[in-house]
Amino acid sequence: MVSAIPDTTGHAEYQYLNLVQRVIDEGEARSDRTGTGTYSIFAPPSLRFSLQNATFPLITTKRTYLRGIVEELLWFIKGKTDAKLLSDRGVKIWDGNGSKEFLEKRGLGHRREGDLGPVYGFQWRHFGADYVDCDADYTGRGVDQLQECIDKIRNNPTDRRIILSAWNPAAIPDMALPPCHMMCQFYVHISSTPGTRNGLSCLMYQRSADLGLGIPFNIASYALLTHMVAHVTNTEPRELIIQLGDAHVYKDHVTALQTQIQREPKPFPTLRFTREIDVIDGFEYGDIKLEGYDPHPTIPMKMSV
Repeated sequence: MVSAIPDTTGHAEYQYLNLVQRVIDEGEARSDRTGTGTYSIFAPPSLRFSLQNATFPLITTKRTYLRGIVEELLWFIKGKTDAKLLSDRGVKIWDGNGSKEFLEKRGLGHRREGDLGPVYGFQWRHFGADYVDCDADYTGRGVDQLQECIDKIRNNPTDRRIILSAWNPAAIPDMALPPCHMMCQFYVHISSTPGTRNGLSCLMYQRSADLGLGIPFNIASYALLTHMVAHVTNTEPRELIIQLGDAHVYKDHVTALQTQIQREPKPFPTLRFTREIDVIDGFEYGDIKLEGYDPHPTIPMKMSV
């Protein structure tokens, strides 16, 4: 058994590393949809990451694919469901789930390659709309949950229903892959000091959590989303909290993760936006700059599809 390096610094990344160690040591061996096999535990303690002072919790014990994180989030925000739009920008993370072979296995062989169905971005921006295909124009259709969240943060900050949900049971049969990160709730911390901005925190629930590849990506994606929403609502990013359901390690990731948990985390980078943006649809890739990211080297891990 390989033990994680003891945390003597209070670095938030140790929450993740210690969870990986626990799942490898104590997890229940389970079969899974992909046929790879996992070690799994259910509902571990929440992971909490400060976003204050522009902190961006991007995992440092291996290099994390920042371009993929940013491009995918911008794709979600635009409500897009065509994997080819990402692939054409060099981001291949959805190619397996958008392949003709995979779509046919899901009973969606009538769709063209890359058409993922009403996945994340569609639910965020057009919840309840009838899905035709990834090329249709859905302007004004369905519920724009993301914009509703922004409007509530601005105009009704103590609302307890500032919620963004990708989980739509009626639409799941039409999705290439049901959402793993299902929903999040924003919370506005009301400032009691005149002239200072309200704070903004986000709680995300993830039903299925691939600790090797997925979770470092998901932590960064929801941290970025929270920073972006804070930017357009003139609030201060405060904290990201992530609650996992089935937290698992794929069996073919164990060796790579045992290498990773022996590495000591480095300081998290900071995030900077290059210009003032007041609408969530206004962000482009070049607007997002990371400073001070000095990770350990990449550790290859195979994605199970």
